[in-house]
Amino acid sequence: MTHAAFFPLVVVCSLAASGALRAQPADVAGLALYEGADRGQRLAKGAQAEREINLYSSLVLEDLNALATAFDKRHGVKLKFWRAGSEKVVQRIVTEGRAGRFDFDVVETNGPELESLHRERLLQKAGSPHFPDLLPEAIRPHREWIGTRLNLFVQAYNTKLVRKDELPKSYEDFLHPKWKGRLGIEAEDIDWFAMVIKEIGEAKGLKLFRDIVAGNGLSVRKGHTLLAGLVASGEVPFALAVYNHNAEKLKQRGAPVDWYAIAPAIARVNGVALSRKPPHPHAAVLFYDFMLGEGQAVLVRGNYVPTNRKADPGAARTRLKFVDPAVMLDESAKWEKLYAEIITRQSK
Repeated sequence: MTHAAFFPLVVVCSLAASGALRAQPADVAGLALYEGADRGQRLAKGAQAEREINLYSSLVLEDLNALATAFDKRHGVKLKFWRAGSEKVVQRIVTEGRAGRFDFDVVETNGPELESLHRERLLQKAGSPHFPDLLPEAIRPHREWIGTRLNLFVQAYNTKLVRKDELPKSYEDFLHPKWKGRLGIEAEDIDWFAMVIKEIGEAKGLKLFRDIVAGNGLSVRKGHTLLAGLVASGEVPFALAVYNHNAEKLKQRGAPVDWYAIAPAIARVNGVALSRKPPHPHAAVLFYDFMLGEGQAVLVRGNYVPTNRKADPGAARTRLKFVDPAVMLDESAKWEKLYAEIITRQSK
């Protein structure tokens, strides 16, 4: 996502200064880890008094608005959000945290970025009654962030320019000369690239992509939404990787786009996390539970793959290869360097 949309975050200065709305860390932990049968009632009562919640997220606008409407309708609490790309979300939270500010209640964004916030000690460990319903890959061992949705990397193509019977069944098929000048790729799909290379075998995989770029070229575009739109317009006949929800939304709107996944499909878990010092602690934990429970239906309507198996039982049966966010952080310098050398600097 390449464009940031900014929404005002209202700070009730007099109440915040007096401590009426801002809980101490111990209070936040007590709410986040409380397992009593009246958890929902306690949170709802406190959230009604707090009246609002501040969310930082990289979700697209239409889905944020859908979540805000559903949460307000269910709990009578206003969801106020600041939206930007995942990197900018992290930068803002880290910058505010180092300045001693905790303006966000909840963050919802990409797994590797949430893992970095965990390492910065800016998040609060939490529990939820919805944990038993989640895919195992959604639950991080430290429980400072939990998966809400899967970004499923798929191949997308323009149905007027690419025939179904010529679709590549493996990445080796992209070496064929018929793909010259027809392929596009996102400028920052480093985690997808790393997982594909690991699946093929590092030496073989790196050579393969070097050969694809040298022989047929790749049009590099920044932003998955943009790339999916370019496939729909025909400017990029075939995209090596887009998010399935971007392609599916265009398809449902009648655009000449379809998508599929070269096995195994690569998936990245995106998730939700609580601030260590949320301005609205009850509303924050209530929204956290909402995102793992009722909010999953909202994500499904947005064509996301949910992590709650009750929302989409079929997701658990799909053969997926998951990005390990901790490994991607540890190996980020290596894969960023290789992606730049092979893809972004050499592509046409």
